Amino acid sequence: DSGPGAGNRPGPDAGTAAEEAAVLARIRDGDAAAFRSLIDRHVGTLLAVARRMLRTEGDADDIVQEALVRVWHHAGTLELGPGGIRPWLRRVVTNLCLDHLRRHRLTSVVAEVPETPEAPVQERSLAEADLTQRVEAALNGLPERQRVALTLFHYEGLSQIELGDMLAITAEAVESLLARARRSLKAALKDEWRQLLPDAE
Repeated sequence: DSGPGAGNRPGPDAGTAAEEAAVLARIRDGDAAAFRSLIDRHVGTLLAVARRMLRTEGDADDIVQEALVRVWHHAGTLELGPGGIRPWLRRVVTNLCLDHLRRHRLTSVVAEVPETPEAPVQERSLAEADLTQRVEAALNGLPERQRVALTLFHYEGLSQIELGDMLAITAEAVESLLARARRSLKAALKDEWRQLLPDAE
C-alpha cells in the first residue's frame, strides 16, 4: 500500500520514542493508567541497575520509585531522544545510586544474591542461570567503587570519560579502578571471567 505517509514511517526506535512521548503527554494530564504502563515497561531494567550498584534491595526499590515519581512530576518537560525515556530513566537511577553511596558509604554485603528482575527467557538453560547467580554474587563481593565502576562501564555502557565525570576522578584513575575491579572479579569467577566481560583481556 502506498497511501499518504507510507514512505516515511518512523523506524522501530522512533516509534518507541513517539509512543512514549504520547504516554508522557497523558501522564502530564494526570492519567494514572498511562503512568502504570510506563512503570510496567521500565521498572525491571531500573531495578536491575539499582540492585547491582547498591546490593541492598530496599534501597534500590526506593531509588527506582523516586526516579519514577520524577517522571510523574516532570512529564510535561521531558525531551525524549530516539531511545525513548529509558536512557533518561537509567541515568537518573544511576545518579541517585551514586548520591546514595556517597551519603551512606555502604560497606555491608548481603548474604543472598539479589534477584535480577528481567523478562523471563524460556530458553535460558540452568547453566546460564547458575552463571548469572555466580556473577551477581561476585559483583556483590567487590569493594563499593569497583562494583560501581564495573556496573556503569560494562552493564550501562558509559565511556571512561563519562565514568570519570560521574565519579569525579581522572581518566587515569578510571583505568586503574577498572583494572583493579577486573582483577578482583577474575579471581572470583575464574573460568566464568570471559563470559562476563568478553571484551576484556
